[in-house]
Amino acid sequence: MLEIRNISKSFLQRGLVLDNLCLDVSEGDSIAIMGPSGSGKTTLMNIIGLLERPDSGEILFRGTSIAGFSDEESANYRNRNIGFVFQDHLLLPHLSVMDNILLPLLASKESIVEREAKARFAEELMEKTGIAGLARKLPSRISGGEAQRAALVRALVNKPSMLLADEPTGSLDSKNAAILASLLVELNLETKTTLLLSTHSSELAGKMALKFVIEEGKLKA
Repeated sequence: MLEIRNISKSFLQRGLVLDNLCLDVSEGDSIAIMGPSGSGKTTLMNIIGLLERPDSGEILFRGTSIAGFSDEESANYRNRNIGFVFQDHLLLPHLSVMDNILLPLLASKESIVEREAKARFAEELMEKTGIAGLARKLPSRISGGEAQRAALVRALVNKPSMLLADEPTGSLDSKNAAILASLLVELNLETKTTLLLSTHSSELAGKMALKFVIEEGKLKA
């Protein structure tokens, strides 16, 4: 599904962060990327999501080279294939939980029928994640764990091929972190969405089928 070949990335202040890094991702995989702060976990996730570009190397998504995509091509790639979950839920405070979840549909070029089908899918996911009763509430009126579950549903509403989760439990207490971890595993198995996450949590990483550590800019099993 995804082939990363010898990508490198450096920053002026941090120096070389990724050094000829390679990674193969198959359809339906669940993969954890571990490493200390500053090791390059977020940089790698951003490069896979085409939010940043590598200095060198190649990225193939289903056989197509994507590292050189234009801004418009990158946006289309993300809208069609990628769901994002970050450490902070990033819900818009003036929109209800449901309106936040449905935001990705506004950027999709689909028919009304297709959008209505995905809105029903969103309702199913809200039931599954235990937030169906929060649809009309503002983010300020729900807990951090509930907000992060809403962010997860938002990331899945477009039925992406791959979910990129960057420290998804980093801002949660142990109880809510365990709930979200279980949901990620369950949704990966049920929807076959490929799951790639970065985490400091050994417990969360242990729930993934594959685990790697970034050391000196490279991935090690």
